[in-house]
Amino acid sequence: MTIFTRLIAGTLGLGLLPMAAHAEQVTLDVLYNLPGFTRFHQPIADAFMKDNPDIKIEFLAPAVAYNEGHQQVLRSAVTGDLPDVFFSGYHLLGELVHTLEPRGEITDLAPFIDQEDATWVDDNFSPQMFALGQVDGTQFGLPVNASSPIMYVNADLVRQAGGDPEHMPDTWPELLDLAVKINALGDNIAGMAYDIGGWPDDWLWQAMIYQQGGDLIDPDTGKVAFDNETGLNALKLMRAFVTDAGQPVLDWDQSRQQFGAGMTGFIFSTPAHVQTIEELVGDRFELTTTTFPLDDKENGGVPTGGNAAVILTQDKAKQEAAWKYLKWVTGPQAQDMIVRITGYLPTNKRATGEAFLAPYYVEHPNVETASHQADRSRPWAGYPGGDSVRIWRTQRDIIASVMRGDTTPEDGLAQIVEQTNALMD
Repeated sequence: MTIFTRLIAGTLGLGLLPMAAHAEQVTLDVLYNLPGFTRFHQPIADAFMKDNPDIKIEFLAPAVAYNEGHQQVLRSAVTGDLPDVFFSGYHLLGELVHTLEPRGEITDLAPFIDQEDATWVDDNFSPQMFALGQVDGTQFGLPVNASSPIMYVNADLVRQAGGDPEHMPDTWPELLDLAVKINALGDNIAGMAYDIGGWPDDWLWQAMIYQQGGDLIDPDTGKVAFDNETGLNALKLMRAFVTDAGQPVLDWDQSRQQFGAGMTGFIFSTPAHVQTIEELVGDRFELTTTTFPLDDKENGGVPTGGNAAVILTQDKAKQEAAWKYLKWVTGPQAQDMIVRITGYLPTNKRATGEAFLAPYYVEHPNVETASHQADRSRPWAGYPGGDSVRIWRTQRDIIASVMRGDTTPEDGLAQIVEQTNALMD
């Protein structure tokens, strides 16, 4: 019996129990992003409602993407019809809080957390994962979905190049050396692919800054924080991916097809692509996955995409109901379901236990890889001023120019810094 079956079956009996005559049902209006996420939001809500018959979850039509959901909530704040619960993208949570908190329209979770056992936070979340729901040191959300970049490996090519796919290099200089050897295997073989030039957001760029222990923004100046060796090293590596490791400058779909055909040593992507890439590869070669390399083992990390659940209602009865819902959707049972459906890493550390994901991970080791990055999680940050999308499009064009060799890494960094600071101003 799967955890999903047990989750539903274990709550069915509650439907046979009569509700207390005096109990009043609380209805929560809930907004989440991405229509595809209905596949886990609805069954999780159904199970929650069977376990909490006095609470009804009513979903608003899901927003098509994080930016659209964010804008919808900001508009609703003006018109006075905010949802009771919202699933905010981590990279937009700061702007959401800074807009709503002065208006008293978003809830500090500290009083609810204080009601729990003293060990509740430590029992359920790593410090890095829990911090994804914080803004300026205050806990406004609980982490629900989490996705950090992982490496997909053609184990056959790695072995042919003299490497060990079970012990892949975990620093970028060593990994680049391996990619060079894979590239030398044949004219049509690329050592690696880091498809940042075609990525729709700055997730992979932040990864190269964070893995060195760097930051996007200097909190003291409000300016770019990678105007130094950190940013320059990132751009030099990206140029070397092309010149030394033979990476073709392709869009993501083309790069994925080349990897699936067995023509690339390793690529980097979201764990949500595990099932897609496994189907693409089939039995052409042995596919493995491993964690994202860190040059700075002590301070380095990876940007974590996904969302945190926040409480927007200021009605006391709804707040109590919403807190129960937040605990459920971030609890081990719900996280078990989310991981099996999406491939994301679980935000609740109890979800990796024997009662939940451990047996699944034995059967699906490529999915398990993401869970090993929970203690490396850093927030997927946004830029001050709310213009992060435009900033990334500007940065991406410059990075692609560096990768093609049209711009030197030094000039590219200067351009990125100048234009990013200008757009923030």
